[in-house]
Amino acid sequence: MFTQKKLENGLQIVTSSSESTNTVTLLILVGAGSRYETDAERGIAHFQEHMFFKGGDRFTTAKEVAQAIDGVGGDFNAFTGKEYVGYYVKIARKKKEFAFDVLSDMLLNAKFPQEEIEKERGVILEEMNMYEDMPIYKIGWDFEELMFGNHPMAKDQIGTVELIKTVNQEDFQSYKERLYTPDNIVITATGGISEEENIALTQKYFDFTGHAQKQTCFAVPFSWDVYNENSEKKKRIFIRNKKTEQAQLVIGFPSFDRSSQYTESVKLLSILLGGNMSSRMFSSVREEKGLCYSIGSSVDAYTDCALFSTRAGVTIERTTEAIEAIKEEYIKITTEEGKPTEEELERAKNYYKGKLTLRMEDSESVANFYGTQFVLGDEVLSLEEYFNRIDAITIEDIVFVAQKIFVKEKIAMALIGPFEGKEKKLEEVLLA
Repeated sequence: MFTQKKLENGLQIVTSSSESTNTVTLLILVGAGSRYETDAERGIAHFQEHMFFKGGDRFTTAKEVAQAIDGVGGDFNAFTGKEYVGYYVKIARKKKEFAFDVLSDMLLNAKFPQEEIEKERGVILEEMNMYEDMPIYKIGWDFEELMFGNHPMAKDQIGTVELIKTVNQEDFQSYKERLYTPDNIVITATGGISEEENIALTQKYFDFTGHAQKQTCFAVPFSWDVYNENSEKKKRIFIRNKKTEQAQLVIGFPSFDRSSQYTESVKLLSILLGGNMSSRMFSSVREEKGLCYSIGSSVDAYTDCALFSTRAGVTIERTTEAIEAIKEEYIKITTEEGKPTEEELERAKNYYKGKLTLRMEDSESVANFYGTQFVLGDEVLSLEEYFNRIDAITIEDIVFVAQKIFVKEKIAMALIGPFEGKEKKLEEVLLA
């Protein structure tokens, strides 16, 4: 279970206590990320995530920050998504206050020293190069850009070379003042900590007095209707010609966003199709046809848009067969003959609930489960309530969402491999 308290300044404090664990995870989530960036700012949220680790008032350098957490055997890290940025420390429960001390100093008192910015430019450029050289990562970014067009949701978090080379201390300070404000932050503490302790430590260390209050900063809404009206965004296939030993592909469709009543049904649909080694895509495309090594389906659901996709690493010479095989599984599950059996659906439910139960043994996963619901404005559910929703899903629900999502006219594909001169043929196979 969890509790939540909202302070007068808008700061949300979420607690999920567990007496059976000797760890505490403190997770700070901020409503920031790549969808809040202008074209000129692309990558600033991710770069700034790095810069927060460069020190504040009490821990003044990156080395001091690292030594502080390492010195008590804790784990700490951060991540930048499209709709939120997160910073966390996982630590022994007897050292819980230390987590508040370090994270608050990082986030409230960051100085963004220009000399550290200059050093970090090279680090992030190398991170960019790493992803560019890894088709298994790059293919996901290509698919999002294909689907979301010129909208900020299409842009990857790493940003542009130009931003990485030119962003400065003033830019970071301005971005922080716009978004790192109490009414745009959720503080979640889980594990060996009580609600009273969490509230007291938050009020002690996260005092925003004297800090800027949130300025008007709205994410640009996404609309599939607008997307479909713009002929330039109706491109259905993107091929990145690259010499590789294996083709990487993603085939997918627009889906239901996080606020939809069908969110859990779509999640189960993704498990049925390609969520594990007993799924349909794995059994058919890999095991029966031998067309790939890795294959999996997933849904990426955001506040006002979502993508359902299947990605695979396939034998280059058999790419056409793989495209046809994946399409076949999409179509089959929408039919009366191909609808899931009761046994199949029950297995998918048990798989999903079982995996989530295992993850929730870790205070870090508990923090993410509750914290993300709050920062994204979801209807907040306990684990039990969430499981009840999963259990209530029927075969008819699965078929309904499959028929709504897997519409021939909305299919799209991104592909990386040595396919120069074969683009038209591959597009014909996809759209056939």
